[in-house]
Amino acid sequence: MTTRIRRILVAVGHVQRPSRALLHKAAAIAQATRASIELFHADLPAATSAHPAPAPATPLERLTRMPLFSGIKVTSCLEADYPPHEAIVRRAMATRADLVLASLRVPALPARMWLRNTDWELIRQCPCPVLLVKSDRAYEKPVIITAVDPFHAHAKPTRLDRTLLETGTTLALALGGALHAFHSYMPLVNVLPTPMGPVVPIASSQELEAAHGQHVAAVFDHLAETAKIPPACRHLHMGGVADELNAAVRHLRASLVVMGAVSRSALKRAFIGHTAETVLNAITCDVLVVKPRSFRTSVPRRKGARG
Repeated sequence: MTTRIRRILVAVGHVQRPSRALLHKAAAIAQATRASIELFHADLPAATSAHPAPAPATPLERLTRMPLFSGIKVTSCLEADYPPHEAIVRRAMATRADLVLASLRVPALPARMWLRNTDWELIRQCPCPVLLVKSDRAYEKPVIITAVDPFHAHAKPTRLDRTLLETGTTLALALGGALHAFHSYMPLVNVLPTPMGPVVPIASSQELEAAHGQHVAAVFDHLAETAKIPPACRHLHMGGVADELNAAVRHLRASLVVMGAVSRSALKRAFIGHTAETVLNAITCDVLVVKPRSFRTSVPRRKGARG
């Protein structure tokens, strides 16, 4: 994300029944950053659709005239394109969007929010940051948590952590909120070989564990200082990232978590590991996924180009 958000693309899944939280949050960000908004909806091409095509853009045009968009430049676009995630990515590239907003349609499952295939593919393929709206809570002086990984697990680029913090700072300043930095790490574990082959994990000594914790804290603090995050807003936890981040979200009543996705060059798409999938499915606040600036999508710019 650039330091300034100028163009916001809002992916409207249901034109007749749009997510109110999605529209309100898009308006809040646009108002705070003086950005323009495009409301975008993709439908099956008329030749392959089982239903008659809707009237050209009329429902979207009505949405642009909602009072909540007062003072904001808002346009609409209805495309006959498929699949949905590729249509959104193509439109984001065509409009040079700085930010894409999409609402999660959450099934009635207890305590979890399962992402659909469209959501995952949008996260993996969209070159600009994607904000997934999961909560109805308004952005009123929001607490924003940026989850960083200063030790670059899974070959994460060093620059990505700084990009994540810059992104969080941009939104926190614009929305009058507070930015927090988060990192969790696991304790040191040694292994003891056995005659039968399997290894047995054994805990490290207290001295080694203390030295490990001090080293992690020093690296994390140095990264947080570069973003001018005060010590009171730094959260370093020992434990699994999913559980610890969830605990931080609940404790701080966070409205948004900023996290990174790394590029797997062989597939030209972002790689979301098991831990990140667990986090994205479990936390109840909104999530902003940011990729390295070097990321390149495999979605073709023209419809039907794969064929």
